[in-house]
Amino acid sequence: MAQTQDVVELILQDHRRMEDLFRLMRSVEADRAAALEEFADLLVAHALAEEAEVYPALKRYKNVDDEEVEHGEHEHDEGNKALLDLLEVREIGSEEWDSKLEALVEAVTHHADEEERTILNQARENVAMRRREELGAAFLEERERQLKAGCGSVDNLRRIVES
Repeated sequence: MAQTQDVVELILQDHRRMEDLFRLMRSVEADRAAALEEFADLLVAHALAEEAEVYPALKRYKNVDDEEVEHGEHEHDEGNKALLDLLEVREIGSEEWDSKLEALVEAVTHHADEEERTILNQARENVAMRRREELGAAFLEERERQLKAGCGSVDNLRRIVES
């Protein structure tokens, strides 16, 4: 994957990786537990990095819709809750697991699609590349920090969902 610093491209890369992981989690041939673990870390690190570094900066641009940014944060909460529900299922591949996985896919896909159509398009049109690269560097740094801290663990997710 091309090493870009553009925050828009970095976010899109994460969204595509999440889609790949959904395919693995649905596949009986794949190591679904490993895919879920990677997904949990990625989703939580991605959302926390957006909320810490990207969303506050974008809110300052008059051509980026504040309500969309706030709606994005609300959708992160929904994704976290759906992820926690899936992580708490005991048996991978059970009927309960499949239904919780589909709820997670729906929540995250809806958010990613909306974010790409609104916030990211607005950022691409209205935020200079140099600034998007600064935001990208900050996003990557925070995302990496969260990943190193094991942000996708059930305990951490419970803390996030309950706060």
